[in-house]
Amino acid sequence: MFFEPPPPHEESPREPEPRFPAWAAPPAGEMGAVLVSGLTLARTPNVAVTVPAIQAFTTGCLINVDLATRRRTLSPDDFQALQLAAFPHMITGVKSDQPLPDQLLRFGVRFAGGAKATTVGQRLDRTRLPQEPPPGPRLSLLLPGMSMRSGDDDAGVMTWGLWLWPSPPPEPFELAVEWPAGGIELSLAELDGAAIAAAARQAVPYWPESPQGG
Repeated sequence: MFFEPPPPHEESPREPEPRFPAWAAPPAGEMGAVLVSGLTLARTPNVAVTVPAIQAFTTGCLINVDLATRRRTLSPDDFQALQLAAFPHMITGVKSDQPLPDQLLRFGVRFAGGAKATTVGQRLDRTRLPQEPPPGPRLSLLLPGMSMRSGDDDAGVMTWGLWLWPSPPPEPFELAVEWPAGGIELSLAELDGAAIAAAARQAVPYWPESPQGG
């Protein structure tokens, strides 16, 4: 035989990847209760930011955001730049002593008591996330998914998840978005914290515990 299998070699042990802590993502064991929102947070001729639904969990809530873009009068290069700018983690040069780049898509929440949380300056690398809970509130921007839609080839929809931890107080609070590169000035909308709290009590586990002795 000319080509022979390689000799056996020992696999070096691999360190397990750290899990996302509870403050950084929804719990893995819960489906969450869905509130239909239908909220339009901002709209321009080329961009629409909407909140189709909110999932309430026992530890927080996931605000689902659709970012829809269309080319219309934009050049192909400008439209491509607009779509690329929709990924905040790809925007470099964000420094504490300088204004935020116009390309940076940013979201935030603000409660009635003045507490605020934003997605500015976040890291998506789970190896750098502290496992101990930081001071709340925290608004984490989760990796997006692309929605397949029929029709216009020069349009697209990207769905982001905004994980708000811990659960918001049962009172109205503000959701904010700003994206200068997309033509979106600071836009605010009100969310119902009481409705989210009520829905959280209906969160369903994927694997309910078996009855004792069952």
